[in-house]
Amino acid sequence: MANLTVTYFSNCLNRNTTFKMFIPNDPRADAPANPNAGKPMKTLILLHGYTGDGDIWVNPFQCAQHNVAVAAPSGENGFWLDGISTGHKYATLLGVELIEYLRNTFGLAKTKEDTAVMGLSMGGFGALHTALMFPEIYGKCAALSSALIHNEVCEMKEGEGNDVANYEYYRECFGEPSKLKESVNNPEFLVKQLKEKGAKFPEIYMACGTEDFLIEPNRKFHAFLESEGVEHTYMESKGIHDMVFWSEYAEKFIPKMFPIEK
Repeated sequence: MANLTVTYFSNCLNRNTTFKMFIPNDPRADAPANPNAGKPMKTLILLHGYTGDGDIWVNPFQCAQHNVAVAAPSGENGFWLDGISTGHKYATLLGVELIEYLRNTFGLAKTKEDTAVMGLSMGGFGALHTALMFPEIYGKCAALSSALIHNEVCEMKEGEGNDVANYEYYRECFGEPSKLKESVNNPEFLVKQLKEKGAKFPEIYMACGTEDFLIEPNRKFHAFLESEGVEHTYMESKGIHDMVFWSEYAEKFIPKMFPIEK
């Protein structure tokens, strides 16, 4: 199994950026036989949360068994959206630039059927938003304890904020809050847009712990998807906003997104 750190110049960020990679290209002789060996490798883009950075936080042995390469970019605290400022195009990074780099350099992420995005907290929001904004690139997404705060941000006024950040931060990430309801930075708007186009939705997997402070916005987005008739998997169980919960559901969702072929 190859573990890489890749640095390249990002035109989306106007600077050098780094992402971590895991490529299961050298199976161990003492590991269980892989039914997917020799078949095209799958690709999982892994998104970190607020205050985090790009790292491989999924089980590499499980990914190897499912023939999945992992790329974990760094999105700073940008909510994986195209921000207002120059050099803050995190959505375009995920939907265009990083995918092109993986295709051209490693021969990965060639089709949406073989490409998924998964994230936790801010990265859970990013996973949903990215898959809904680029459904021709990402065929699947898994969103864990997602920071689905777009409706809260919609109501923010200058001088306000919350315990995490101030108004200026949210305006930079999401754009003008008063315009967010009809913005591509709003996942609910993207859902309605895809429905109007008659486009095929990506596979959507969501999970949140019942003791997580983000449980209510996750329940509301689940209810929204149900009201719009969008197929998805939503799961809850005892848990808080921590790696114990995220690891549990990463291990549950990876086999669903990348089933071992018989």
